[in-house]
Amino acid sequence: MGAQTTLPLVSVVIAMRNEEALIGKCLNSLAVQDYPAELLEILVIDGRSSDRSREIVSEMKGKLPHLRLLDNERKISPVAFNIGINNAKGEILTVISAHCYLTSDYVSRCVEYLAKTGADCVGGRIETIGENRTAKAIALAMSSPFGVGDALFRYSQEEQFVDTLAFGAYRRDVFERIGLFDEELAGSEDDEFNYRLRGHGGKLFLAPAIRSFYYGRTSLRDLWTQYFRYGFGKVRVVQKHPRLVRVRHLIPAVFVASLVTAAVLSPFSSPAALLFTLIVCSYVVISLALSVRIAARKGWQHLPLLPLAFACLHFAYGTGFLLGLVHFLLVGRRRIGRKNAQLE
Repeated sequence: MGAQTTLPLVSVVIAMRNEEALIGKCLNSLAVQDYPAELLEILVIDGRSSDRSREIVSEMKGKLPHLRLLDNERKISPVAFNIGINNAKGEILTVISAHCYLTSDYVSRCVEYLAKTGADCVGGRIETIGENRTAKAIALAMSSPFGVGDALFRYSQEEQFVDTLAFGAYRRDVFERIGLFDEELAGSEDDEFNYRLRGHGGKLFLAPAIRSFYYGRTSLRDLWTQYFRYGFGKVRVVQKHPRLVRVRHLIPAVFVASLVTAAVLSPFSSPAALLFTLIVCSYVVISLALSVRIAARKGWQHLPLLPLAFACLHFAYGTGFLLGLVHFLLVGRRRIGRKNAQLE
């Protein structure tokens, strides 16, 4: 990486709320980075945790001398990231969740790839960790193209420029050029920010050598809630940035809408009944075939839950998107109309 004196100060911004089970491991992974400790600033932004999260952070200050704990009264992640960015001193800023931990060369790799690619943001593949049987199946589904589409940061092993990243390391001037995370978009803030960055000519580079580990949801109910929220929030992203929409964003919603429409019309229409049967059979065959393929490599014990995890990802996101669209059409436009009336 060159002489230590030439290295930049790196700020790591961590959004946290009630993470007593995981924040210690997250911070410990930063304490053992091979990057010079004096050039590593850690800012934990706490959303009014009611467990021992804050105490654990305070206890870690002995290992991380440049660790600061800041408050996030609004409790949501984009606000946490913005508080951290506004208080950070680094030339490079990376934003992560307390739900993750990093390899010991994570920071040095980010600095290396920013320098050699000229990208505005670099990041790596996120490996999802499952802590129980259901969570392991969920992790496998989330590491599959069938499960998450072309979210390459979840499974790709190739270095390449990409549309979006998670836990990215950004040059400070990115925030000066395009602003901060959109605080209206909790759950979709990183996607929207990266879309906005690309819209301004920015480049994001995926380097699988940059590695992090993320604790996935431990139940199908929690997974449904997570991806329903993602789908619902994506509507607002699409409304704000229609030119940045990709076909993959719409596929789950089209799938769910087609399935529901065909099911409703089936009692009255033979073509609709046939379409419904074709959709269901095609989806089940594809899902089972891919589940068998994954289970053959990762363990047959995952086979019963993999199709359920895939269905949860697709139906939750698609349903969330459709209901988000209805919400925007019925509520969002009225709000815009009221604002326009006030301006007049």
